[in-house]
Amino acid sequence: MRSPRDADGFDGEASNASMMPGADSPYQATTEPVRTRRLMGGARCDIGYLRSTFGILKVLEVALSLIAFICIETVMLCLPCGGVYFFEFVSCSAFVVTGVLLLAFSLNLHAKVPHINWTLTDLVNTAATMFFFLLASIVLVSLNHKSGAEITAVVFGFLATGVYSINAVLVLRRWRSREVPPGPGQSREYTRARTTSRGEVEAQPELQ
Repeated sequence: MRSPRDADGFDGEASNASMMPGADSPYQATTEPVRTRRLMGGARCDIGYLRSTFGILKVLEVALSLIAFICIETVMLCLPCGGVYFFEFVSCSAFVVTGVLLLAFSLNLHAKVPHINWTLTDLVNTAATMFFFLLASIVLVSLNHKSGAEITAVVFGFLATGVYSINAVLVLRRWRSREVPPGPGQSREYTRARTTSRGEVEAQPELQ
């Protein structure tokens, strides 16, 4: 789902644990060295992922969701309270779910469950959270917009919506690029390259 332009967001995401055969994860194999830091319990913190585009977006999503949740929790009086409760639920859920995914990706815990399509999981989470954050922010600004805490929560809600939307677009491109099979031209080039390589190997004399 990733185009060449998006490749820079995943420079440091690969790790030895994430290259398990058959593992479907948001990491790609690379020949570049990956900077990791060993933590307690044998876990490794992937510094490269945290510095990549997707890692930075995940950190921003967790931070904005937490700030929005704290702002809405400071509302002492609301009438009606439906918009406040809905925004509180969305911001709290976004903080918990996205935080779990951030830990799984940054500590390479996703590699222990290779049968899960982690790219699709990340796509579903970012797209759904973007939609519900946008809906909750619109409802809150329509029903409750009198106090400073409510206005601040709405601002961070729309900011979180923007970050989630950017992340969703990038993950969608990456997922689609992995699902689309190579075209006829690419298949012919691959076959021609394999044939040429095989011919060169056969032409070499055997070692005595």
